[in-house]
Amino acid sequence: MITLTSVFVDKAGRHILKDVSVELDNRRIGVIGRNGSGKSTFARLLNGLEKPTAGTVRFAGSDDTRDLRRNVGFVFQNPDNQIVYPIVSEDLEFGLKNLKLPKAERQTRIADALERFGIAALAERFTHELSGGEKQLVALAGVLVMRPKLIVFDEPTTLLDMWNARTVKAAIDALDQHVVLVTHDLELLADFDRVILIEGGRIAADGEPASVIARYRETAE
Repeated sequence: MITLTSVFVDKAGRHILKDVSVELDNRRIGVIGRNGSGKSTFARLLNGLEKPTAGTVRFAGSDDTRDLRRNVGFVFQNPDNQIVYPIVSEDLEFGLKNLKLPKAERQTRIADALERFGIAALAERFTHELSGGEKQLVALAGVLVMRPKLIVFDEPTTLLDMWNARTVKAAIDALDQHVVLVTHDLELLADFDRVILIEGGRIAADGEPASVIARYRETAE
């Protein structure tokens, strides 16, 4: 679905990503690596939040950034960086208004997304009053209403306690969309199709979760 070819990302005179070429076509892909390895930059490339210094990022053969943004949703580590309106329903409606959808369809999409994650009761709540887990589910619902084909998550459980992390994991597991999940929580990836390990801005391993995670643990010791 997404293909990176000879991608470099340079910042402040240093390579953040170095000659990365990979095809992302599995339904569930995990991305792991140490802090500073380049994995968050990798994730942000996938929906156009980051642009390569060299190389190409293509969605279904197109290297148009607009195609990436239309088809690839992004859920930030901190939902406060994603939620912009004070009322939950207003926040979810923001992107839909940009699509110029009729009001009835906007309301239907919002209701369906909130119901899917069991947070319909939050529709008229102030976003600043929500718990961390509720905010992350609202952020995910805000992406889901746009009906992307793939959703990228950048450390979605890092700021959550164990109960809320499990709630968010269950929501991710239930998604119909393809998922790319950047995480330090290796337990989230046990039943994924594939895991990619990034070290020093390069792909160091790519394959079945257990073997890639084992390699990562060896290098971390």
